[in-house]
Amino acid sequence: MMPQHHQPGTGWIEVVCGCMFSGKTEELIRRLNRARYARQRVGVFKPTVDVRYAVESIVSHGQSALPCVPVSQASDILTLAADLEVVGIDEAQFFDASLVRVCNALADAGKRVVVAGLDQDYRGEPFEPIPQLMAVAEYVQKTLAVCMQCGAPADRSQRLVARDARVLLGATDTYEARCRRCWRPDLDETQEALPLGTGGG
Repeated sequence: MMPQHHQPGTGWIEVVCGCMFSGKTEELIRRLNRARYARQRVGVFKPTVDVRYAVESIVSHGQSALPCVPVSQASDILTLAADLEVVGIDEAQFFDASLVRVCNALADAGKRVVVAGLDQDYRGEPFEPIPQLMAVAEYVQKTLAVCMQCGAPADRSQRLVARDARVLLGATDTYEARCRRCWRPDLDETQEALPLGTGGG
C-alpha cells in the first residue's frame, strides 16, 4: 500500500523489503525522487559497510543511483536529518536494533521515513531489524524477484558460495534470487549452489 494523504506535520514510516534483486533500492529511489520533484528536503543514508557499487551513493542492481551519506551507526541519522522532510535509508538490515528507535523518533518529529532492506537472510531467517520496522511502520511493501532457476516469483536470497557469516556483501556472483522450491539454504564448504538436477541440491 502506498502512502495516503497525511495532515501537515504528521510523520510516518514506509518499509520496502524483499530478497536480493527484487527492486527494493529501485523502489526507494523512485519514492525519494518523487519527493525531490515536489521540492521537499530529502536526505539519503546507508551503512558504511555497503561499498559494493559506490561509497557515497545508493545504487540499485539496475544502476539507478542517488547521492547519500554513509553512516557508521543509526543514531548518526538523527542529527544529520534534523532539517529534512523525507529521510531515505537503504540496506537497513546492516544496522542494529537501534534503527527502530531512530526511525520512530524521526517519524514522531513529523518526517516521512522510507526504509529499504532484506527481510530474510540467506538461511531464510528474519533479518533484524527489518521485521521490527515492519511491525511499527504505517506502510509495508514486500517486493518479489524472479527466480533465476525456474522463473517463478522469488522471495529468497540464494547464497552461491559456502560461508558461515550472516553478512557477505555481493551481487550476482554471490547471490541469486530463488523461489521456495528452488532455494537451497544448506550449503557446506564443499558445495556450490547448482541448478536443480545438477547434483547441487
